[in-house]
Amino acid sequence: MTNFADRVITFNSRLKISSALPEGVNSMNPFKEKSAVESSTQFYKKFYNDNCKRFFVAGINPGRNGAGVTGIPFTDTKRLKDNCGIRFNGSETYEPSSVFVYEVIDTFGGPEKFYSKFYINSICPLGFTIRNEKGKFVNYNYYDDPALTKSVYPFILNSLEKQIDLGLETDICFCLGTGKNFKFMKLINDQHNFFRKVIPLEHPRFVMQYRSKQKPIFIKKYMNSFAEL
Repeated sequence: MTNFADRVITFNSRLKISSALPEGVNSMNPFKEKSAVESSTQFYKKFYNDNCKRFFVAGINPGRNGAGVTGIPFTDTKRLKDNCGIRFNGSETYEPSSVFVYEVIDTFGGPEKFYSKFYINSICPLGFTIRNEKGKFVNYNYYDDPALTKSVYPFILNSLEKQIDLGLETDICFCLGTGKNFKFMKLINDQHNFFRKVIPLEHPRFVMQYRSKQKPIFIKKYMNSFAEL
Protein backbone atom coordinates (compact mmCIF):
# COMPACT_ATOMS: atom_id res chain seq x y z
CA MET A 1 0.00 0.00 0.00
CA THR A 2 1.39 3.40 -0.96
CA ASN A 3 1.58 6.34 1.41
CA PHE A 4 1.69 10.12 0.92
CA ALA A 5 5.43 10.12 0.23
CA ASP A 6 5.15 7.40 -2.41
CA ARG A 7 2.34 9.22 -4.16
CA VAL A 8 4.23 12.54 -4.28
CA ILE A 9 7.39 10.84 -5.57
CA THR A 10 5.40 9.10 -8.30
CA PHE A 11 3.56 12.33 -9.17
CA ASN A 12 6.86 14.20 -9.53
CA SER A 13 8.41 11.47 -11.67
CA ARG A 14 5.55 11.70 -14.18
CA LEU A 15 5.47 15.48 -14.57
CA LYS A 16 5.63 16.46 -18.21
CA ILE A 17 4.35 19.34 -20.33
CA SER A 18 3.25 17.99 -23.68
CA SER A 19 1.95 21.19 -25.27
CA ALA A 20 4.19 23.52 -27.27
CA LEU A 21 5.47 26.54 -25.36
CA PRO A 22 5.75 30.06 -26.78
CA GLU A 23 9.00 30.85 -28.58
CA GLY A 24 11.83 31.62 -26.17
CA VAL A 25 10.19 29.99 -23.16
CA ASN A 26 11.91 26.90 -21.74
CA SER A 27 10.39 24.42 -19.32
CA MET A 28 12.33 23.47 -16.21
CA ASN A 29 11.92 19.93 -14.89
CA PRO A 30 14.22 19.21 -11.91
CA PHE A 31 13.09 15.59 -11.81
CA LYS A 32 15.18 14.85 -14.87
CA GLU A 33 18.23 15.40 -12.67
CA LYS A 34 19.49 12.60 -10.43
CA SER A 35 20.45 15.02 -7.63
CA ALA A 36 16.92 16.49 -7.40
CA VAL A 37 15.30 13.06 -7.50
CA GLU A 38 17.57 11.85 -4.68
CA SER A 39 17.08 14.90 -2.45
CA SER A 40 13.31 15.12 -2.95
CA THR A 41 12.89 11.38 -2.36
CA GLN A 42 14.76 11.67 0.94
CA PHE A 43 12.69 14.71 1.87
CA TYR A 44 9.29 13.12 1.24
CA LYS A 45 10.32 9.83 2.84
CA LYS A 46 11.38 11.79 5.94
CA PHE A 47 8.40 14.12 6.34
CA TYR A 48 5.52 12.46 4.45
CA ASN A 49 5.94 8.77 5.20
CA ASP A 50 2.34 8.34 6.35
CA ASN A 51 -1.24 8.61 5.11
CA CYS A 52 -2.26 11.77 6.95
CA LYS A 53 -4.19 14.38 4.97
CA ARG A 54 -2.59 17.80 4.51
CA PHE A 55 -3.57 21.32 3.54
CA PHE A 56 -2.32 22.61 0.20
CA VAL A 57 -0.04 25.67 0.11
CA ALA A 58 0.07 26.65 -3.55
CA GLY A 59 2.91 28.66 -5.01
CA ILE A 60 3.30 29.85 -8.61
CA ASN A 61 5.86 27.54 -10.22
CA PRO A 62 9.32 26.29 -9.21
CA GLY A 63 12.20 28.78 -9.08
CA ARG A 64 15.66 28.12 -10.53
CA ASN A 65 17.50 28.14 -7.20
CA GLY A 66 14.91 26.41 -5.02
CA ALA A 67 12.70 23.60 -6.31
CA GLY A 68 14.41 23.92 -9.70
CA VAL A 69 17.50 22.42 -8.06
CA THR A 70 16.31 20.37 -5.07
CA GLY A 71 12.92 19.25 -6.39
CA ILE A 72 11.34 20.55 -3.17
CA PRO A 73 9.18 23.69 -3.34
CA PHE A 74 10.64 26.78 -1.63
CA THR A 75 13.63 24.77 -0.45
CA ASP A 76 17.11 25.75 -1.58
CA THR A 77 20.10 23.54 -0.84
CA LYS A 78 21.05 25.49 2.30
CA ARG A 79 17.60 25.12 3.88
CA LEU A 80 17.54 21.48 2.78
CA LYS A 81 20.74 20.81 4.70
CA ASP A 82 20.41 23.14 7.69
CA ASN A 83 16.65 22.94 8.35
CA CYS A 84 15.67 19.55 6.96
CA GLY A 85 18.85 17.62 7.75
CA ILE A 86 19.23 16.33 4.19
CA ARG A 87 22.48 16.65 2.26
CA PHE A 88 22.49 17.73 -1.38
CA ASN A 89 24.91 16.29 -3.90
CA GLY A 90 25.80 19.44 -5.80
CA SER A 91 26.53 23.16 -5.57
CA GLU A 92 24.86 25.20 -2.82
CA THR A 93 22.03 27.49 -3.90
CA TYR A 94 20.32 30.42 -2.23
CA GLU A 95 16.71 31.46 -2.78
CA PRO A 96 15.29 34.42 -0.81
CA SER A 97 11.79 32.88 -0.87
CA SER A 98 13.19 29.80 0.83
CA VAL A 99 14.57 31.95 3.66
CA PHE A 100 11.13 33.40 4.36
CA VAL A 101 9.29 30.08 4.07
CA TYR A 102 11.60 28.38 6.55
CA GLU A 103 11.23 31.26 9.00
CA VAL A 104 7.49 30.63 8.75
CA ILE A 105 8.07 26.90 9.22
CA ASP A 106 10.30 27.47 12.26
CA THR A 107 7.74 29.85 13.78
CA PHE A 108 5.08 27.20 13.27
CA GLY A 109 7.15 24.66 15.19
CA GLY A 110 9.73 23.29 12.76
CA PRO A 111 9.74 21.13 9.63
CA GLU A 112 8.35 17.95 11.19
CA LYS A 113 5.33 19.71 12.67
CA PHE A 114 4.74 21.92 9.64
CA TYR A 115 5.04 19.22 7.00
CA SER A 116 2.80 16.89 8.99
CA LYS A 117 0.03 19.41 8.37
CA PHE A 118 0.89 21.11 5.07
CA TYR A 119 1.92 20.12 1.56
CA ILE A 120 3.66 22.87 -0.42
CA ASN A 121 3.77 22.79 -4.19
CA SER A 122 2.73 25.04 -7.04
CA ILE A 123 -0.29 25.72 -9.20
CA CYS A 124 2.06 24.89 -12.06
CA PRO A 125 4.47 22.27 -10.62
CA LEU A 126 7.04 22.70 -13.39
CA GLY A 127 8.85 25.99 -13.88
CA PHE A 128 9.93 28.12 -16.81
CA THR A 129 12.87 30.29 -17.80
CA ILE A 130 13.41 32.92 -20.45
CA ARG A 131 16.55 34.72 -21.59
CA ASN A 132 16.56 38.39 -20.55
CA GLU A 133 18.06 41.34 -22.41
CA LYS A 134 21.47 40.58 -20.88
CA GLY A 135 21.36 37.02 -22.19
CA LYS A 136 20.84 35.49 -18.74
CA PHE A 137 18.17 32.89 -18.07
CA VAL A 138 15.67 34.11 -15.47
CA ASN A 139 12.50 32.72 -13.89
CA TYR A 140 9.31 33.12 -15.91
CA ASN A 141 5.89 32.63 -14.36
CA TYR A 142 3.06 30.71 -16.00
CA TYR A 143 0.94 33.90 -15.98
CA ASP A 144 3.59 36.24 -17.43
CA ASP A 145 2.42 35.56 -20.99
CA PRO A 146 -1.22 34.83 -21.97
CA ALA A 147 0.06 32.43 -24.63
CA LEU A 148 2.04 30.48 -22.01
CA THR A 149 -0.94 30.39 -19.64
CA LYS A 150 -3.14 29.04 -22.42
CA SER A 151 -0.54 26.48 -23.44
CA VAL A 152 -0.05 25.03 -19.94
CA TYR A 153 -3.67 25.34 -18.75
CA PRO A 154 -4.46 21.63 -19.37
CA PHE A 155 -1.26 20.66 -17.54
CA ILE A 156 -2.16 22.91 -14.59
CA LEU A 157 -5.68 21.55 -14.38
CA ASN A 158 -4.52 17.94 -14.52
CA SER A 159 -1.78 18.60 -11.96
CA LEU A 160 -4.19 20.19 -9.48
CA GLU A 161 -6.51 17.18 -9.75
CA LYS A 162 -3.62 14.76 -9.23
CA GLN A 163 -2.25 16.74 -6.27
CA ILE A 164 -5.63 16.67 -4.54
CA ASP A 165 -5.62 12.90 -5.02
CA LEU A 166 -2.32 12.69 -3.12
CA GLY A 167 -4.35 13.19 0.05
CA LEU A 168 -5.13 16.88 0.35
CA GLU A 169 -7.79 18.48 2.49
CA THR A 170 -10.29 20.27 0.26
CA ASP A 171 -11.83 22.59 2.84
CA ILE A 172 -9.12 25.26 2.72
CA CYS A 173 -6.24 25.98 0.36
CA PHE A 174 -3.58 28.66 0.88
CA CYS A 175 -2.46 30.56 -2.21
CA LEU A 176 0.97 32.23 -2.16
CA GLY A 177 0.51 35.46 -4.03
CA THR A 178 -2.29 37.96 -3.54
CA GLY A 179 -2.21 39.23 -7.12
CA LYS A 180 -2.06 37.28 -10.38
CA ASN A 181 -1.52 33.87 -8.79
CA PHE A 182 -4.55 34.27 -6.53
CA LYS A 183 -6.65 35.67 -9.38
CA PHE A 184 -5.87 32.61 -11.50
CA MET A 185 -6.36 30.19 -8.61
CA LYS A 186 -9.69 31.74 -7.70
CA LEU A 187 -10.87 31.57 -11.31
CA ILE A 188 -9.94 27.92 -11.76
CA ASN A 189 -11.34 27.03 -8.34
CA ASP A 190 -14.64 28.80 -9.09
CA GLN A 191 -14.92 26.71 -12.25
CA HIS A 192 -13.94 23.33 -10.80
CA ASN A 193 -14.69 23.59 -7.05
CA PHE A 194 -11.42 22.03 -5.95
CA PHE A 195 -11.47 23.78 -2.57
CA ARG A 196 -14.24 25.27 -0.46
CA LYS A 197 -12.12 28.32 0.34
CA VAL A 198 -8.86 29.75 -1.03
CA ILE A 199 -6.94 32.05 1.34
CA PRO A 200 -4.38 34.38 -0.29
CA LEU A 201 -1.08 35.15 1.43
CA GLU A 202 1.67 37.46 0.25
CA HIS A 203 4.21 35.57 -1.83
CA PRO A 204 7.53 34.96 -0.06
CA ARG A 205 9.46 36.55 -2.91
CA PHE A 206 7.36 39.72 -2.67
CA VAL A 207 8.00 39.94 1.08
CA MET A 208 11.75 39.42 0.74
CA GLN A 209 12.15 41.77 -2.22
CA TYR A 210 9.80 44.60 -1.31
CA ARG A 211 8.79 44.29 2.36
CA SER A 212 11.77 42.69 4.08
CA LYS A 213 11.65 45.15 7.01
CA GLN A 214 8.05 44.10 7.65
CA LYS A 215 8.83 40.38 7.55
CA PRO A 216 7.61 39.72 11.14
CA ILE A 217 4.22 41.21 10.21
CA PHE A 218 3.83 38.82 7.29
CA ILE A 219 4.99 35.83 9.30
CA LYS A 220 2.33 36.70 11.88
CA LYS A 221 -0.26 36.91 9.08
CA TYR A 222 0.71 33.41 7.96
CA MET A 223 0.39 32.12 11.53
CA ASN A 224 -3.02 33.76 11.97
CA SER A 225 -4.25 32.23 8.72
CA PHE A 226 -2.99 28.79 9.71
CA ALA A 227 -4.75 29.20 13.06
CA GLU A 228 -8.06 28.96 11.20
CA LEU A 229 -7.49 25.23 10.68
